[in-house]
Amino acid sequence: MRYQGKIANWKDDQGFGFVVPNGRKERAFVHIKAFAGRSRRPADGDLITYELIMDEKGRFRADQIRFAGERTASAAPSGAGWFGLAFTALFFCFLLVAALMTWIPLAVPALYLAASVIAFFAYAFDKDAAQNKRWRTKESTLHLLGLAGGWPGALLAQKTMRHKSKKVEFQAVFWITVILNCCALGWILTRSGAGFLRSAIVLGA
Repeated sequence: MRYQGKIANWKDDQGFGFVVPNGRKERAFVHIKAFAGRSRRPADGDLITYELIMDEKGRFRADQIRFAGERTASAAPSGAGWFGLAFTALFFCFLLVAALMTWIPLAVPALYLAASVIAFFAYAFDKDAAQNKRWRTKESTLHLLGLAGGWPGALLAQKTMRHKSKKVEFQAVFWITVILNCCALGWILTRSGAGFLRSAIVLGA
């Protein structure tokens, strides 16, 4: 749900301020990075529309901010969004080919699929919690899901729901988990890694 309000106490040198919403009591924190495709610098008195979310510390924060009267961008995924979706699809195709060629056990793509489904719904739950002022999922939990093999589902959720996709610090850690997971998968494709995996499957059976 989008709200409309007026910017107040804007500190241009620090890039933040607050928004006083129309018909509501809660002031929300505004940061320059939350402006979607900004065309100019904000100033006191500017009318904006925004989504109201609650951050990890329980504070109201404005997100997906636009200046009032600006046209809404198309909901279609951006170029980066299409890259993320294509990368996810290609990765799963590789897993299926690797399983069919018996390079890896079929349990590996099954594990990635299960972890991805869990990660996708974890992002969906966190997005809904942010919009409805409920308890948020810890970012460390989302990163652990990605590291455990759920990063394809996490990437899909980021691009389709536009959640956590613009937070620079989060994205940096997220892609580190992707690289580490892919390195682990690459090791499994080696002779020593394949032997270790087979032993682990036998012991776990």
